[in-house]
Amino acid sequence: MEFEAVIGLEVHVQLKTRSKIFCSCSTEFGAPPNTHTCPVCLGMPGVLPVLNRKAVEYAMKMAIATNCEINTTNMFARKHYFYPDLPKGYQISQYELPLAEHGWVDIETQKGKRHIRINRIHMEDDAGKLIHDESRPVSFVDLNRTGTPLIEIVSEPDIRFPEEASAYLKKIRQLVRYLKISDGNMEEGSLRCDANISLRARGEEGLGTKSELKNMNSFKHVQKALEYEIRRQSALLLDGGKVIQETRLYDVSRGVTHSMRGKEEAHDYRYFPDPDLVPISVDDDWLESVRDSMPELPDVKRERFVTQYSLPEYDATILTSSPDLADYFEECVSIYPKAKKVSNWMMVELLKLLKQQETEIRQCLVTPASMAELLGLVEKGVISDKIAKKVLEQIFQNGGSPAAIVEKQGLAQVSDEGELQEIVKKILGENPAEVKKYRSGKKKVFGFFVGQVMRETKGKANPKTVNEILRKILDS
Repeated sequence: MEFEAVIGLEVHVQLKTRSKIFCSCSTEFGAPPNTHTCPVCLGMPGVLPVLNRKAVEYAMKMAIATNCEINTTNMFARKHYFYPDLPKGYQISQYELPLAEHGWVDIETQKGKRHIRINRIHMEDDAGKLIHDESRPVSFVDLNRTGTPLIEIVSEPDIRFPEEASAYLKKIRQLVRYLKISDGNMEEGSLRCDANISLRARGEEGLGTKSELKNMNSFKHVQKALEYEIRRQSALLLDGGKVIQETRLYDVSRGVTHSMRGKEEAHDYRYFPDPDLVPISVDDDWLESVRDSMPELPDVKRERFVTQYSLPEYDATILTSSPDLADYFEECVSIYPKAKKVSNWMMVELLKLLKQQETEIRQCLVTPASMAELLGLVEKGVISDKIAKKVLEQIFQNGGSPAAIVEKQGLAQVSDEGELQEIVKKILGENPAEVKKYRSGKKKVFGFFVGQVMRETKGKANPKTVNEILRKILDS
């Protein structure tokens, strides 16, 4: 029997507000444990939460970006469960009346464009963090994260392949970064993902029994965990067994999932409206003010890059994959207005260096101005492409001006015809056998002469001028 996977993702996004969702405590990452807390986020008796307006506006931006319908009235509910890092004994979330519903995003896959529906986007506060001691059976509780504002983006079960799940998750991260509502950093926990997956016989419409997967902190882990779960459920069903509805953890070191607990249903959480928080009313003026503050979104920007800069679709897709990369490109083109050349150097040379050093472009010492200056030096014939790549590497490591580096290190290209002609004559005089081969029809030896000239000039000879001089002498 051939099975089809049915996958839905629940993505939690930590909003990049300065303070928590219901109190004024800082949301700064990396502070000493339990220093960003107060009676409100610690759940002390008698305290009252006050909603952070900025968190609501950030959530509204994501709802607009994902084509959701924003509910004019939405409200908070208490979601009850007990865990050491949840001091109130409940999480403040949204249940029957979420902020937004019925949205969608399009993702690009190897099989073409896929339309993924979004069931809902709701707001909630985060729990704390347990830190486990590896040397003894003790766990510590850090409540700094407690009360940090989150949005949960719940997709419909429209995803069919692990690769699509990874592409969808990357799309969500791209959007939150463009909107500047989150840094989308999975390693730091500001973007987290749970996956629901079931199998059904291909062609069936019903849904199978699902497993929920947790503990996936990278796009690769999400894909690998889903791939394993498909294999596990397939083997179980083919062997005549049944899939149990449960929550499973992904073991990164072994590449497998294992049972954590039975899967909860909504009634297990005993939801009821939070009596300390009034319903949120989103009027037309507020909604329009948020719409007016929206930036250019990645799909629109990609199309503009194709039309405005005459870039291939592939180049535009890469360059708009992050807002920082897109901004870098446009700033560089504003100084050096040759878009395709800028694109080529960014995509081939600069991105290679960024990947090698595992760094982001906003931390890069190669500024748009220095990149534009470097390309200008190549265009004027001051340096060759080969020398420019070496200069780029130096700037990437230490910063600085390309022109200053070229002058200080004597890297300027030798273009003087008289000087190069003397060097060419010297090389030909030292290699009479190769000259004879060339003139007897073995034209491939031409590359040997070019290489010898470049070696003699330490790579500084102008390749175009060298080629012209060599052909003129050899063919005479």
